[in-house]
Amino acid sequence: MEKDIIIIGAGPIGIACALECKKRQWDYVVIEKGALTNSLFNYPRNMTFFSTSEKLEIDDIPFISNNPKPNRDEALEYYRRVATSNKLHINLYETVNAIKKDGDGFSISTTKSNYTSKKVIISTGFYDIPKLLDIPGENLPKVTHYYKEAHNYALQNVVVIGASNSAVDAALEIWRKGGHVTMVVRGENIGERVKYWVRPDIVNRIEEGSINAYYNSEVIKIDETTIEIKTPEGLITLDNDYVVALTGYLPNFKILKDSGITISDDDKKIPSYNSETMESNINGLYLAGVICGGNETHKWFIENSRIHAKMIANHIEKDFK
Repeated sequence: MEKDIIIIGAGPIGIACALECKKRQWDYVVIEKGALTNSLFNYPRNMTFFSTSEKLEIDDIPFISNNPKPNRDEALEYYRRVATSNKLHINLYETVNAIKKDGDGFSISTTKSNYTSKKVIISTGFYDIPKLLDIPGENLPKVTHYYKEAHNYALQNVVVIGASNSAVDAALEIWRKGGHVTMVVRGENIGERVKYWVRPDIVNRIEEGSINAYYNSEVIKIDETTIEIKTPEGLITLDNDYVVALTGYLPNFKILKDSGITISDDDKKIPSYNSETMESNINGLYLAGVICGGNETHKWFIENSRIHAKMIANHIEKDFK
């Protein structure tokens, strides 16, 4: 299939890019390996966004929510309605295998088809590849790197690893549903970037002893019934039923490297792109959204990267005239 634009990733920024293509009557398709807004779909069911609803809007389409800060279900409904009401061309459950520069354009192969296009936009986010602990027992069924809801953890001994927003939300919700929660935190305290209305809650629960916490600590071994933690006071072993390891996620660096995009050699692993046009070091291949931050996944989010769609479209438009 021949297209003007191939957009990889049907998250909010991919949808915003599709809207810009539709306005300009370009022949485009969005290719997504999972569900529509797959990362948001995999968020915890009761998650509330840090941003207010107007900051999550794309293309000036109003986002009406019941509260100033919308929840996961409201966001799914909003982006789903934007996609369906605008009749955007989106192929779901189709994985991109390769992106190759082919003359002035690109060849893209997927699990379902082969495409050629003049331009490619990668907006794949970062939520699909968890940062692994690389410790014995991590592959046990009782260990998960994603958290959906608390009910199955009621009356269970649960270790939550991490101190980010997702870890704090999980720990509080599991505790409130009757789970016995222990947090294992690599740093000295709960993360400073935790939502400002949630951080005092978790700090108070820890201080009063409702939730146990081990700081400057790390899990070194997991087995069927226990977990071993390295703490400043030495090794300890706790009875354990479940481990919720919310240690962060990584962008899909492989798709970037395989397509020829240069990535910085340091720990940040920032991909190469022009900050004014969002074009990578490969002519005609653009980056949009969280993927631009490499390992610094906290730098880009919906409200400050939705502008990427217009920046890319404005730059492409010069070539298409």
